[in-house]
Amino acid sequence: MKINNYLFTSESVSEGHPDKVCDRISDMVVDSYLSQDPVSRVACETLTTTNKVVLAGETRGPKIEKEDLINKVRNCIKDIGYDQKGFSWKTANIETFLHEQSADIAMGVDSKDNKDEGAGDQGIMFGYACKETEDLMPAPIYYSHKILRLMAEDRKNGVLKGIEPDSKSQVTMLYEKDKPVKVTSVVISTQHSKDLKQEEVRKTIIPYIKKSIPENYLDGLSDKEIYINPTGQFIIGGPDGDTGLTGRKIIVDTYGGAAPHGGGAFSGKDPTKVDRSAAYASRYIAKNIVASGVSEKCLIQLAYAIGVSRPLSIFVKLANGDEAKVENVKKIINENFDLSPRGIREMLKLNNPIYEVTSAYGHFGRKATNKGEFSWEKMDKVELFKL
Repeated sequence: MKINNYLFTSESVSEGHPDKVCDRISDMVVDSYLSQDPVSRVACETLTTTNKVVLAGETRGPKIEKEDLINKVRNCIKDIGYDQKGFSWKTANIETFLHEQSADIAMGVDSKDNKDEGAGDQGIMFGYACKETEDLMPAPIYYSHKILRLMAEDRKNGVLKGIEPDSKSQVTMLYEKDKPVKVTSVVISTQHSKDLKQEEVRKTIIPYIKKSIPENYLDGLSDKEIYINPTGQFIIGGPDGDTGLTGRKIIVDTYGGAAPHGGGAFSGKDPTKVDRSAAYASRYIAKNIVASGVSEKCLIQLAYAIGVSRPLSIFVKLANGDEAKVENVKKIINENFDLSPRGIREMLKLNNPIYEVTSAYGHFGRKATNKGEFSWEKMDKVELFKL
């Protein structure tokens, strides 16, 4: 028997979370190389701990001086908002150990001898869309992101005082007949100044919950189901409180657990890495399918092998009751989308320096910009799928 009444929870973390600091820095490195040479190759990992940042990985492209990169790392930390004793943009010890990309990897990826460019690695990537929100994202992750994003905006413009950069959110929703009907609990843990009492933290944060989640979903939510800093205080945070690493928030980055994940992180990788580019293409296709009205939900899986230019498989799953449409949808995909690594990059214009902005508050459910950011969120292929 199908269970279609349930509780489902997703979490988000802010740009000041230690792992997100690392994602931001790694994506800054990607953008730095792509801004000088759009065919640069980058795989950058970042580690942060108490007042220390370490970069490591492989690159191929223009020569960027270590001091230039280190200054850009400081600018990232400054923009996030860290000028604390345990982690400061002014005093952090920053080291970089980036080196040339492996010749073996380059050989498998490069196009030569009339051979199309291959995928930068093997793997599986998923894209998902559903009609739970206006941006066709699962509701719990969408609202978890929105709470923290609004908090960060007001913290940076001086409206939200006493709140520091490191925050986490969690939204639980009741689903009835597979549709979200109400929020049953919200958890916000946020770093704050030592002068701010917990009662003040709670009073300060609750309005952001109400601004982020539609009123009809909050109807009946009691104060006791809103948990603000449930441990009692959160003064020591960021990399001073916990070590951060690139790529440890892959569920936060995608669909909050509402859809499968192929396992590969996005941040720090140039778009020849299908972990990133094919996940964006999968979302692009799934979103246009749902926007067309074919189905209320769509899951896409793509599979690749290193050095092979075409996906090994394309899997499509629609909402229950729409299974008969799958073969026609797959036919449309095969006839209209070049899902080779080069084809994806050209289709979504991924060789531009557009990645630093993706590093916090989710890679999906965002607005495409005139700078080319979030191009995979465009709904310009809807007409293709209208049956």
